[in-house]
Amino acid sequence: MEFTFLGTSAGTPTKSRNVTGLALSHGGPKHWYMIDCGEGTQHQLLRTHHSVMQLQAIFITHIHGDHTFGLPGLLTSASMLGRTAPLYLIAPRPVITFVEAALGNSDSSLSFELRFVDSEAESFHWEDDFLSVTAVPLSHRVSCRAFVFTEKNLERQLLRDRLEAAGIKAGPAWGQLQQGQDVVLEDGRLARCDEYTRIARKPRKVIVAGDNDQPDLLLEASTDVQVVIHEATYTQEVSDRVGPWPQHSSAAQVARFAEAAGVANLVLTHFSSRYQLNPDAYPHIGEIESEARGIYRGNLYLAKDFACYELGKDLMLRAAERL
Repeated sequence: MEFTFLGTSAGTPTKSRNVTGLALSHGGPKHWYMIDCGEGTQHQLLRTHHSVMQLQAIFITHIHGDHTFGLPGLLTSASMLGRTAPLYLIAPRPVITFVEAALGNSDSSLSFELRFVDSEAESFHWEDDFLSVTAVPLSHRVSCRAFVFTEKNLERQLLRDRLEAAGIKAGPAWGQLQQGQDVVLEDGRLARCDEYTRIARKPRKVIVAGDNDQPDLLLEASTDVQVVIHEATYTQEVSDRVGPWPQHSSAAQVARFAEAAGVANLVLTHFSSRYQLNPDAYPHIGEIESEARGIYRGNLYLAKDFACYELGKDLMLRAAERL
């Protein structure tokens, strides 16, 4: 499971950071999903190995423009490139209203079916062959969600001693059982995959949160989660000075939540445009990192545009090189 950050700035872009966008790869080298699509996201994609032709679904956390204004352009570009495969747009209802208005008022049409799924529905749950996705309501100025991505169809390990004891010889039946299928044997017996195989590892599970000023809302959902990706728009000092209206989190707030929840890997993103990468500038992005590290003892990353991270089957998050 791999994550490529397409934008890490809150509200407005900077010279070094675009507004919010994230690519999640899972299910094959080209199979991927997008979480949020701020203005300019399709330009960012051109610098990665991702193609809109292999994009399976777009998840939008909330309606604010720094998370949605890239949608009309990305969708129409996919159409102009000849996409015909359906594409899921999993988002609050105002997002589909916005997209339909943008397409309709610009005389644009799509060459593919856009399948809308309401992420705010009480019974929301979406899945494909590779991932199962649920949502958690957050606290922001508008309705906002975190998406919980859980890996599906984990590889099975054959219980060879049990197979041999049952007289099930190596052959096609073993392969079918390992693929999760129950098998009717030549002698008429039914061999159930759950009896002769086991799943040897935990599924990879990740939370990608939208804008949120109450990280503790994710405590329950964080059970068995290996990675949390969460905004840290300010340091606490700046957050106190700005006041509560923006409804964003400080690095300290997120760090306290992650430490209390026992989250192994925390990736911070969505930084206020005031924070600079230049070490001689003030305020510097390192202030957010220092504040978080003073509280959180797990594996901490501050996302940068085009940074890639891989969550391995060993459930460890590592920086990756590939774009």
